[in-house]
Amino acid sequence: MILSKYFYDNLFIFEHTFDVPLDYNHPESSQISIFVREIRADPSKRRPYLLYLQGGPGFESPRPITKSGWIKKALNRYDILLLDQRGTGRSTPANFHTIGDWGPKEQAEYIQHFRADNIVKDAEFIRNKMIGDKPWSILGQSFGGFCALNYLSFHASGLKEALITGGIPPLIAHPDDIYRRTYTRVKQKNLNFFNIFPNAQDRACRIADIIQKTNPELPNGDKLTIERFQLLGLQLGFHDGYANLNYLFENAISNEQLSYSFLKGLMGYQSFDTNPFFTILHEACYAQQFSTNWSAERIRSEFPEFNPNSRDPFLFTGEMLYPWMMDQFQTLAPFKEATQLLAEKNDWPSLYDSTALSNIDVPIVAAVYTNDMYVDKDYSLDSAESIKGIKLWETDEFEHNGLRSHGENVLSNLFELLD
Repeated sequence: MILSKYFYDNLFIFEHTFDVPLDYNHPESSQISIFVREIRADPSKRRPYLLYLQGGPGFESPRPITKSGWIKKALNRYDILLLDQRGTGRSTPANFHTIGDWGPKEQAEYIQHFRADNIVKDAEFIRNKMIGDKPWSILGQSFGGFCALNYLSFHASGLKEALITGGIPPLIAHPDDIYRRTYTRVKQKNLNFFNIFPNAQDRACRIADIIQKTNPELPNGDKLTIERFQLLGLQLGFHDGYANLNYLFENAISNEQLSYSFLKGLMGYQSFDTNPFFTILHEACYAQQFSTNWSAERIRSEFPEFNPNSRDPFLFTGEMLYPWMMDQFQTLAPFKEATQLLAEKNDWPSLYDSTALSNIDVPIVAAVYTNDMYVDKDYSLDSAESIKGIKLWETDEFEHNGLRSHGENVLSNLFELLD
């Protein structure tokens, strides 16, 4: 159903909503809605659809502000569909407002339906509603690439072609092994950051000491701990992350207290509270017939240099999620017991089919970022060996968010491979 349509900055926007089953194994069960924003450059000249699969998990699609970046480039050959993955954005929301007062078991049973496999089933449902049995193209960024591999494994007949940026997942690896590599990369990103901005280490240590002494409160009432301060390392894998953190730290201290602008700025870089699935389902996006059991927390003990009391040097963590977050973020607290149930769940269905991928006939092109902090390059290259006909462009020019920071360049290279 088209909700509305409008025009701005040379973009023609059409807003759609679709009612889909929560559980495709029981389609007669409850329904949720999925929101899709369609972008066209010219409504009188229809182009093939390109479905964009957002990174995350647990984040809504980007909101187009200007005709620029990868969207501008893609509109030369496609009409674009920006899908708010189930539970996010304008799709039926799943957060502390909507399901926070449910029982833990009820929450866990509901949330287990929000992984890549069901996101892809939503996409297939919508494709059939919009264009029937015609295939379309997909572009998967980061976790969106994980969704793309699931799509290619189980619903390849719906695809004309697949583009992936920074998102070829390991097909069978356990998160324990993934995080061992991740901690090593995050440590190197820290050292790069401190090398580029030589005052950042001293400022980070001073901030950590003040947190320890003053037990400060964030503007929303949460307590700021050193562990939560360390979570800012999530920014170190982005093109602009080093500079953003450096400038955040510059005016962090006033009269031996943390400034309000710093505390507010820190909150702005941490969306764990507004996008709870990033924490709740992050490790589960790797799970296939095994439990994750808070892998990042367990493996952290093998890397004592990330201890919050360490100062030689002080290190930030990266894209790791920890059980203590369910206590320290007040909007995550209602999901504490359900998240533990999901961490212990050991019967997650398989997300990929290696046999199907090795026999696939869909054109696939992918950007692999050599220094990617979040998606391990070597795992990506290993997985690519099992995917028939995939064409890779490996580059050390861009970080994980290359599609956002240098979208026209990235898509130009992928289009060259595709053509």
